[in-house]
Amino acid sequence: MQLLAQDVFVLVKLALIVGERPPMATLGAQLGLSPSRIHDAIKRAKAARLLSEQGDQVRLPNLQEFLIHGFKYAFPAQRGELTRGVPTSYAAPPLNAVITQPDEPPPVWPYAEGSVRGVTLLPLHKNVPAVALHDQRLYEMLALLDALREGRARERAFAEQEIQRRLGAR
Repeated sequence: MQLLAQDVFVLVKLALIVGERPPMATLGAQLGLSPSRIHDAIKRAKAARLLSEQGDQVRLPNLQEFLIHGFKYAFPAQRGELTRGVPTSYAAPPLNAVITQPDEPPPVWPYAEGSVRGVTLLPLHKNVPAVALHDQRLYEMLALLDALREGRARERAFAEQEIQRRLGAR
């Protein structure tokens, strides 16, 4: 049993939840996934020791280690052509406040209702752009993960520090 990209999408959402985890149907509605896909993602995350066996609690040290050291190898960035979409990586918060890249089109998740034209960076799951526009904390974490996957050294270093801060602050 191996992790799928959508499992990371679910895990990051779970890691950002304060308090009790919502029912799978609610979590599924928030992420645009069926409850059975949420259930399967949780099952694979437990097998990978990223969730506890009892209570489905995110094992934050394990998740943090995986995201920082293994994520970019398990789910490498896939770039594409120019398109309209939602900014990600260094072009999205929080990195866009400290890093500028004015000479090249920014990375974007393809999305017809997106506000920016840039170079396609395929998201972890097709629902990521729509969900990100309604969940700022999730959006920022997924953009930081994209910076780890495809960013330059400075972007990766800042993203790593920010992910550690956000997951450690829980």
